[in-house]
Amino acid sequence: MKAANLISDEIVSIKTSTTGQEAMDLMNDHYISHLPIVNNEQFLGLISEEDLLNNELSEAIGSYQLSLKKPFVRETDHVFELMAQTAHLNLTLIPVVDHEDNYLGVISQQSLLKYFSQSFSFTEKGSIIVLEMTKSDYALSEIARVVESEGVAIITSFISLDEVTNKIYVHLKVNQLEVHRVIAALERYEYVVHSMYTEDQDSDVFKDRFESFMHYLNV
Repeated sequence: MKAANLISDEIVSIKTSTTGQEAMDLMNDHYISHLPIVNNEQFLGLISEEDLLNNELSEAIGSYQLSLKKPFVRETDHVFELMAQTAHLNLTLIPVVDHEDNYLGVISQQSLLKYFSQSFSFTEKGSIIVLEMTKSDYALSEIARVVESEGVAIITSFISLDEVTNKIYVHLKVNQLEVHRVIAALERYEYVVHSMYTEDQDSDVFKDRFESFMHYLNV
């Protein structure tokens, strides 16, 4: 999936002549903390809510000193690249430009969340098992062998990293709601089961897993 396929037309850009208050009102309307600054299709930069609060809202934003260094992705960039940039800079949206640096639109964090949950099979019925281990102990083929020995299939998987402990977390989405036999089998092979989720436990679990994935891409 390329960035061009995820551009949203719901969020408008602002100009250097836009006042801080007008920009703040737009952010509040769309529940975002960033807005692209565009003049005549030329992308000039990204203004944050913090930038607005550090300046006079009655003034035009063209007089502001921006805290961000003009983040953007190209229309042909892979979704992983825009996820990585969004996570690294903690953005609520990322601007998209063409190869001549003309502004094409933005991709919101909400759009990324929707794409992530749909494309990585998280909306399929099943459960999520999170394993904790060191990098040297990670071998997906071995984990899959244990899971599949219980008649359960892994739909998708990804890894996140705890920078404090240097442990990795292997997130497995499997195609069964009842996974106690799988967990028991993993524990027999001395895997540490950090946590387990089913679609009935927590409606925010997909958002949590998305944030973990974004953190992983930022490593």
